[in-house]
Amino acid sequence: MDTAFTEEQEQMRRTVRELLARRCAPDEVKAAVLRPEGYDTELWRTLAGQLGLAGLALPEAYGGVGCGTLELALAFEEAGRVLLPSPLLSTAVLAAPLLAALGTAGQRDRLLPRLASGALTGALVVPGGALSPALGLTGSGHDWAGGGRAGGVQAAYRTGHAGEGWRLYGEADQVLGGHSAGLLLVAAHTGGYARSRTALFLLDCAEGDPDGLVRTRRTALDETRAVARVQLRDVPATPLGDSTGDMCGALMAAGPRVAAVLAAEAVGAADGALTRTVEYVRTREQFGRPIGSFQAVRHRLADVYVQLQAARSAAYYAAWAADRPGADRTDGEAATAGGLALAQGLEALRTAAAEAVQLHGGVGFTWEHAAHLYFKRAAGDELLLGPVHRLRARAAERAALFELREGEGGAVRWPGTAA
Repeated sequence: MDTAFTEEQEQMRRTVRELLARRCAPDEVKAAVLRPEGYDTELWRTLAGQLGLAGLALPEAYGGVGCGTLELALAFEEAGRVLLPSPLLSTAVLAAPLLAALGTAGQRDRLLPRLASGALTGALVVPGGALSPALGLTGSGHDWAGGGRAGGVQAAYRTGHAGEGWRLYGEADQVLGGHSAGLLLVAAHTGGYARSRTALFLLDCAEGDPDGLVRTRRTALDETRAVARVQLRDVPATPLGDSTGDMCGALMAAGPRVAAVLAAEAVGAADGALTRTVEYVRTREQFGRPIGSFQAVRHRLADVYVQLQAARSAAYYAAWAADRPGADRTDGEAATAGGLALAQGLEALRTAAAEAVQLHGGVGFTWEHAAHLYFKRAAGDELLLGPVHRLRARAAERAALFELREGEGGAVRWPGTAA
């Protein structure tokens, strides 16, 4: 593994950082999340159309840049630094790669260029709280798609006077970017008990929502991540790909890339919180001297810095592992590295945000202060993607760390030890 970034990667990082530093001050972030879309549409056009971030990891044949997970992680690290509200995560990380990997030639030709240009945004619709298990980050079950009346989506093939085709029923909460996305990828349970499977369906809403589709933006702890409730009442849909076979494996294979990118974003947010805290303690005086000169404050910030650097290294390694040729992205090293990197990134963000609130003193405890943007992101991400202990438990399960096996002579031994 070459740990040095290329000149092109460094230039991309600098370009994104400089643009976001000019356009994403805390007050601008707070104003952007109040818009109906939940983000600054002009900034989105710049990021997607001029910088190509929406198609950064898509093939050039479809208008993308043709980069890999590492470049995507670098861009998201800078987005996390300023807590950028945008459809970049739901479009470039969740929806577009699944369409590129599983869609038919016609579906790719029709939709991917629009996603790459930013003219169309996407969202992955899974039941509330099921995003992390669906990607294989906190579980490996295949029964999360159809949650019955408590949530979830069912698909059924209908024939009759209304036409022949697939219909979707049910609802999903906490859909990232789901209220404004022009393309929905819906994970739905079908086949009944006899042939139970989870399939993916396309809903093209660019020209307006079809009859029976109701989308409502939900109030969220972290307003920089817009989430929605998506309700489906006999909505016609098109299967993603050539069939309605089980897509759980494909979703889990996408997990390592998603985890690596989210880990890098969490690292960027932690770095942003730490930078703001360091700047504050250098200027805030107590007893006639900056509070940053006190040894106790220095030690606390040093601990955050060490944890942050470890999380950054883990995120970069996970991004490299996700694109390594021949890697097992369902249950191998790439999946384990991604889950652990995300756990470490979320933990570093939680620590950095807590120290930012504490070391800013009384002003840090007010909801209006920028420190609370990072605090809310830390809490919201762990609710949506974690918790941390489940991410680590899933990684330990993959590595069989706590699995006892019977050795020679009936002796019980740990995996990897001599019999």
